[in-house]
Amino acid sequence: MAEVPEAGSTPDADVVALCAALIRFDTTNRGQGDCEGEREAAEFVAAHLTGSGLEPVLLESAPRRSNVVVRVPGADRSLPAVLVQGHLDVVPAVAEDWTVPPFAGEIRDGYLWGRGAVDMKDLCAGTLSVLRHWSRAGLRPRRDVVVAFVADEEDNGDYGADWLVQHHAGLFDGCAAAIGESGGFTFGGPDSPVRLYPVGTAERGTLHLRLSATGRAGHASRPNPSNAVVAIVRTLERIASHEWPVHLTPAVAAYLRGAADALGVAADLDDLSTVDELVAKLGRAGTLAAATVRISSTPTGLAAGGKVNVIPSTASALVDVRTLPGTADEVLSVIDSMLEPTVERHILARRDAVAAPMDTPWFHAMADALRAEDPEAVVLPYCLGGGTDAKAFSSLGIACYGFAPLRAPLDPTEYDYRAMAHGVDERIPLDGLRFGARVLDRFLRTV
Repeated sequence: MAEVPEAGSTPDADVVALCAALIRFDTTNRGQGDCEGEREAAEFVAAHLTGSGLEPVLLESAPRRSNVVVRVPGADRSLPAVLVQGHLDVVPAVAEDWTVPPFAGEIRDGYLWGRGAVDMKDLCAGTLSVLRHWSRAGLRPRRDVVVAFVADEEDNGDYGADWLVQHHAGLFDGCAAAIGESGGFTFGGPDSPVRLYPVGTAERGTLHLRLSATGRAGHASRPNPSNAVVAIVRTLERIASHEWPVHLTPAVAAYLRGAADALGVAADLDDLSTVDELVAKLGRAGTLAAATVRISSTPTGLAAGGKVNVIPSTASALVDVRTLPGTADEVLSVIDSMLEPTVERHILARRDAVAAPMDTPWFHAMADALRAEDPEAVVLPYCLGGGTDAKAFSSLGIACYGFAPLRAPLDPTEYDYRAMAHGVDERIPLDGLRFGARVLDRFLRTV
């Protein structure tokens, strides 16, 4: 087990050392249950929490698929609790592609390098650093703070958040709001001094589909109008080329309006035909909304045949669909209309879109905490293009927000935050990591 760093006297004192220690646990999630390193990371987290005077519970959904949950009592226990949720697993990293070993937790050029640095061992480390500071300084949050360090987010959550929600929902009793990954980071462009801090208030839904075609097997040299491969290809061409209409959800509309106002760009969201042009005018700030102004459907896999001169009797494909609130059934109907007669559609996974209210004390407390550390911060709601464990915790009636605060350079040629998660040479600025711990401390103590 890695050594727990000595306690510091400020909320950000330990965050770099803790994040480096967490990175050094190889918690690679290869999918389909293949992830063994979570156990050691969970034991490290539990030991740190125990050393901070808390009583964590370590729960395994399967051998070595470990989750840690702890409740920190607040000064006023009649208030609704807030949940901090973070995952300990990471996606694979090919060491040969990296400048530094991906699990070394190396500090270089003002950055902490390693797989998980921004996805999302930074928030896990920041939370641990804050809790240790509270213990050392004799501080208590205003309300109960529940913290969950979970497994398996980088696959389906079956061994992590979903399992906890299904089998240990009582651990989250009283939680009214939650914070997690993908929000509260600096975002903007190299040509603008405006520092946007988007906070996730919504996520697109997920529909994972398998398409299966049947036909008549035969020799490839002979005409065959019942070719399963052709049926699949024709279907995929329709799906890939289909242009879904602009559909502005409240979170996306609020982000576009706020970003346009901050950057001095005219915006008319009543005319949906101008939305794509507005996204382009917003420059780099617009890229954060580009994927969420409409539904998307992307072919991601194709399987058929095995011999070049044989027409197979079956062919299949995978399609990743991202939906907006209330659109899933309509999306399936549209996709069904694009299928060739011999193609069937099967749902592999369905997670509906989720959204949290924007004009709430929770959101305002996040904005206040950011502005306390960066007075020029422009805090906006936004919609995540992908998905997180927020979908699982939302099923308990918890309003989930993407809020893992980080201050980063605006110039993407210096540091491109959005390229870090799942990317090669993932890293996080040391000053930004400390900034995040201070913001987190302020939010959790005062909300």
